[in-house]
Amino acid sequence: MPFHGFPVAALDFYDDLEADTSKPFWEANKHIYTSSVAAPMNDLAEALSGEFGEPKVFRPYRDVRFSKDKTPYKTHQGLFFAHGPATGYYVQIGAPGVMVAAGFYHAEADRLAALRTAIDTEAHGKELERLLQKLTRSGWTVGGDTLKTAPRGWPKDHPRIELLRHKSLTVSRDYGFEDIVHSPELLDQVREHWRQATPLVDWAVAHG
Repeated sequence: MPFHGFPVAALDFYDDLEADTSKPFWEANKHIYTSSVAAPMNDLAEALSGEFGEPKVFRPYRDVRFSKDKTPYKTHQGLFFAHGPATGYYVQIGAPGVMVAAGFYHAEADRLAALRTAIDTEAHGKELERLLQKLTRSGWTVGGDTLKTAPRGWPKDHPRIELLRHKSLTVSRDYGFEDIVHSPELLDQVREHWRQATPLVDWAVAHG
């Protein structure tokens, strides 16, 4: 089916789910999730797959086996296109609205070492700085998990120490409740913004 945007009911559903994450609530309102969240997210995934590859629409259920938090349901719905290990493009809808992101959200020790070596290298490190500066000027926010201090083996006065501290590196932008999230134009907006973020994804794939 063509993507028509997310209905207001999708945001209302997550507002209510945050207030009541019980199984009875979920069972009573699952039809809203199916029609207003899952169906349009699958339509969006299909529409983007021609350019960005194989989509992964995440399950609405949390894995609580090893978690102290036994809340059974996620309070958001995510869609991810992988372009490398834990690297790619992401879109999410939840109570706060819709947001998009790109980058790498996890790196094993060997890969993280390779990425830090690339950041340390003058050409590759400055390339990353330039592309992140361009993205922030365009309205993206740089995020990711970071160390509180310099990683072991790196000087605290390194010129790119802030980048070296990253254990994951993403950029995101928030559409919130803008009218576009309820319209077919959201598809073109997500596509355009992911294209803007492609240099970061490509950099992470190339150097990690």
